[in-house]
Amino acid sequence: MPATTPAQALTQAGQALADPATYTDDHHLHSALTLLRHHAPVHHVTAPGYNPFWAITRHADILAIERDHTLWLNAPRPVLRTAALDHALHTRRTQGKALATLVHLDHPHHRPLRAIAAEWFRPATLRTLSARLRHLARRHIDTMAEHGPACDFARTVAAPYPLHAILTLLGLPESDFDRMLQLTQQLFGHDDDETGRGTGTPHDHTSVLEDLFAHFHDLTARRRAHPTADLASRIANARIDGRLLDDTTAASYYILIATAGHDTTSSTIAGGLHALITHPEQLRRLRDDPALLPAATEEMIRWVTPVKAFMRTAAADTRVRGVPIGAGESVLLSYPSANRDEDVFDEPFRFDVGREPNRHLAFGFGAHFCLGAALARMEVTALFAELLPRLASVELDGEPAWTATTFVGGLKRLPVRYSLT
Repeated sequence: MPATTPAQALTQAGQALADPATYTDDHHLHSALTLLRHHAPVHHVTAPGYNPFWAITRHADILAIERDHTLWLNAPRPVLRTAALDHALHTRRTQGKALATLVHLDHPHHRPLRAIAAEWFRPATLRTLSARLRHLARRHIDTMAEHGPACDFARTVAAPYPLHAILTLLGLPESDFDRMLQLTQQLFGHDDDETGRGTGTPHDHTSVLEDLFAHFHDLTARRRAHPTADLASRIANARIDGRLLDDTTAASYYILIATAGHDTTSSTIAGGLHALITHPEQLRRLRDDPALLPAATEEMIRWVTPVKAFMRTAAADTRVRGVPIGAGESVLLSYPSANRDEDVFDEPFRFDVGREPNRHLAFGFGAHFCLGAALARMEVTALFAELLPRLASVELDGEPAWTATTFVGGLKRLPVRYSLT
């Protein structure tokens, strides 16, 4: 078999970013990203089944693109999808049936829409939830204790805990929680054989959207007829330029918060425990010095990087690192690559619960910085603040498994054996 040439290796590394299976294998993923960072940090990718894009893998370049939201637009391609799904969603958009979340919108529509829920996610507001989060964390650690001496931590604790937190904030009843978890996993894991809905076709993806829209259209109507003191009522009754949000925009807002608002955090929690298990010296260090927990939370977020990539499209001809990119061409911002960039992080492949500074880009940057970042940090910190003092021992109890995805995901299984006090 002939040896792979440097050009072929770069081609394969770029194409790996369009393969959901890449994100189930950390070694394969980071080998590809390291190669691109070092030898082609702005790399044109043509992958079978996808429209072409440029892979951006350096922290500084991703930061510069995130800062310039007038040149680099979210629309019409905010996330990496197959060409067939791009086409199907474009058709839905022309019919007024497409998602219209903060992820999909640009100036001038983005800012007033973001402002509707922004006050609910400010640290000062969220501090009133601190006791509620600790209660939820204790409840789920108690469930873990009841399952002892072994459980699938991803399913028993990491998935339901942040789901309960965000849906409680929205004001949804617990009877909705299991259904929302299923729909979220089908939405973000539609490329995964276990979590997707069927064959991974565009129809599978759009059918999940239809189910989510139907659920939240009903919620909008209920909250407009009978407002309550929750975030769902705030969204349902918000006005922009004196007009209520249309049903699609309101439902899209709920979908963004209810899905991204827990799936990313659950990935961080599961991946954070996995990192502590596989780096026992860091687990001991954190247990011996609980004051490190805020820094450890940031390191878990950097280490896992649940959002794998967003896309931006150039509004005009431009250059990135001297490479010309034409108006209408799209770039993929690889956050796992930015968060292992040797120019920014000392020993980036070392998991360090005391890492300072930690300038990760897991929440993005600029106008589209994650609305729920402060809540996510609080949830992760609260969970480990409850877990670590009770965790006498923990080890893997089988092979972990990651979700196949090119967008949002992490561990879907984390079998552990443990002793809790």
